[in-house]
Amino acid sequence: MQQKKTNPIIQWWLTPKFPLIHLGDKTSFIKKWLIHPIKRRIARWYLKYLQSHGGIKVIAITGSAGKTTTKEMLAAILKLEGKTIYSKENIDPIYNIPTTILRTPIGTKYLILEMGVEYPGEMDFYLWLAKPDIGVITNIFPTHLEFLGNVEGVLKEKSKLVLSLSKEDTAVLNSGDSQLKEIASKLKANIQWFESNKDQLTEDAFAAATVADSLNVPKNKIFEGLKQYQKPKHRLSIIKLKTGTVILDDSYNSNPQALSKTLKFFIHIAGKHNKIAVLGDMKELGKLEESFHREVGREISKMNFQAVIGVGSAIKFLIDEINRSNNYTKTYFVAKQEDVLPVISPYLQDDNYVLIKGSRSIALDKLVDALV
Repeated sequence: MQQKKTNPIIQWWLTPKFPLIHLGDKTSFIKKWLIHPIKRRIARWYLKYLQSHGGIKVIAITGSAGKTTTKEMLAAILKLEGKTIYSKENIDPIYNIPTTILRTPIGTKYLILEMGVEYPGEMDFYLWLAKPDIGVITNIFPTHLEFLGNVEGVLKEKSKLVLSLSKEDTAVLNSGDSQLKEIASKLKANIQWFESNKDQLTEDAFAAATVADSLNVPKNKIFEGLKQYQKPKHRLSIIKLKTGTVILDDSYNSNPQALSKTLKFFIHIAGKHNKIAVLGDMKELGKLEESFHREVGREISKMNFQAVIGVGSAIKFLIDEINRSNNYTKTYFVAKQEDVLPVISPYLQDDNYVLIKGSRSIALDKLVDALV
């Protein structure tokens, strides 16, 4: 996706590398053209000061899934070693990274920055703002394809993080990701591989532990930090309703590989119980939207779900694939999450397990909140 060319003076004022597509963000004129450009410059130079005079270690985390959980787990560990500042949730990194840097007091030992990528050029901007000592890539999946084109585009943008590292720095990578193995030979940094796992939470814990180990954090503190970690809402949370129904709430977001992993985890914990799924659209897949929904639908058709409720528009392709090859699973298709409650209510019985997952814009987290 090409960004429109603009006057070089405007680009300079907005700050070099700033992705111009964000000019369309719903921020006020004063913030967009005055406050944010100044804030970015102050944040950049302040972090340079902290790194040259305070010895702060900067850890940057990107990837297609597990970024936030890895960040939260790592923060829980590093807090036991010293003052740790890290990105807050649900704020676009374009604005979150400068804000996080500016709330970092002198004397902070660790700064953890989540570098989520949606558009081409965003990683260049993040790296203009902050030079990491450690770069983490959790995985490379087909996400934001509407803007990044394909998996190769995702890899190209996210891998800029570790390609920017020097030989004194450390890259922490997923050993089970074939794309990351392919770029390893291009890196100057010391590479630390963490173990892949079918359970996303376990994999995220491996990533966080590997970062901590590279910082020479004692193993007992790593275990203690992971034990103290508080799981964010709507991420692989197991909830038991008064009816006896068990819900696996993974409604925060969705993409094809993440959904596939969550399905396998759900099948494992549900065992022989009745299995129901409420699945929302997987967004920003561009021209591959239909094929990815159909692919996951074929996977689900082999899993003996009692019922699958699709929410959105593209999810119809997933439902279609289930109906095509499975006579056991009852399927439903609704336009929005507000329509799910009357459909799912008969299934909220003892002995039933329900998976809820979809892209954030489908708002299935509101369904979870209504059920609890």
